[in-house]
Amino acid sequence: MEPQQIRAGYLVKKRTLLNSWKVVWVVLSDDGVEFYKKMTDGSPKGMIPLKGATLTSPCQDFGKKMLVFKVSTVGHQAHYFQASHLEERELWTKDIKRSIACLAKGMRFSRRSTRRSIRLPETVNLSELYNSMRDKGSGLQEMTLEMEKKIFNQCFTGTMVIDWLISAEKVRNRQEALMLAIGLLNEGFLQPAGDLSKSVAESKTDSTLLDQPDAIYYFADSGFYSEGNSSDEDVMRNDELRGVIVKQGCLLKQGHRRKNWKVRRFTLRDDPAYMHYHDPTKDAEEPLGSIHLRGSVVTALEFVPDAKKYEVNGNLFEIITSDEIHYFLQAATENERKEWIQAIQAVAKTGK
Repeated sequence: MEPQQIRAGYLVKKRTLLNSWKVVWVVLSDDGVEFYKKMTDGSPKGMIPLKGATLTSPCQDFGKKMLVFKVSTVGHQAHYFQASHLEERELWTKDIKRSIACLAKGMRFSRRSTRRSIRLPETVNLSELYNSMRDKGSGLQEMTLEMEKKIFNQCFTGTMVIDWLISAEKVRNRQEALMLAIGLLNEGFLQPAGDLSKSVAESKTDSTLLDQPDAIYYFADSGFYSEGNSSDEDVMRNDELRGVIVKQGCLLKQGHRRKNWKVRRFTLRDDPAYMHYHDPTKDAEEPLGSIHLRGSVVTALEFVPDAKKYEVNGNLFEIITSDEIHYFLQAATENERKEWIQAIQAVAKTGK
């Protein structure tokens, strides 16, 4: 029976022999993970068998890389992948877990969850809880805090997390709230910002430190940033990053000078309306560039001028800014292109 394709997309993979990371096109089937140099390649660079494999997520072996997961084969060879955002990591790891579980039982891949938590009750869904916390009306409200001679934007304290879990009736007492908060922290939904909260994340003994008004955290998919003494240029960039994140993911972007295509991690924000793009292999939060979307026009394309045929796989679209700068982008699928265009059009129309 032919293996069925379950998921495909761009991920960053650690090279086996070199201490470096590279963007690859990854295809998950019900019996293995294949990775390719480019999406258009006909044969993979490698294949990871999933029978008897184990998955570790989140994998905290690489410090600042917070969205890493590890697939270890029967022969104990470790393969490390990094997603572009939290939701993407959750989708990949859930499907890989299910593939491994189905193989162990001699069954075909099933979408039914096989997740079992040794720390939290089976009825707890951390993804749903996280979405409730992010709700603009009834969720945990982000704020600006000044501490440690820095200003922390779009964040909250550990005590606020515990108080919200109790007030929202997600738990019965502070002890249960602390267990849920630690689960959210361990799974990467909450990220530590200040020195105290980072020591909580690294501590294996005193988890009660999380319930402190001086422990600062932020949502993994938020526009969090901290600042000290900043130049005018820094203030302008920070203002761009204040917007609410609408969509994230990897796209191919054509360079303005060399006209070559490279995978970039994009973050679409509203109010103010910007798209920022990063090198997905780098840990630095500073973006490579930004696209101001207010008044811009975005359209689907059939071809791009000056593009080499082997580098183009369709699903093209173009953003023309209000000052007439052209950006050419490629999505992985037609549906993904449609989603990006609709999201950008909405932000460009309403954002400032």
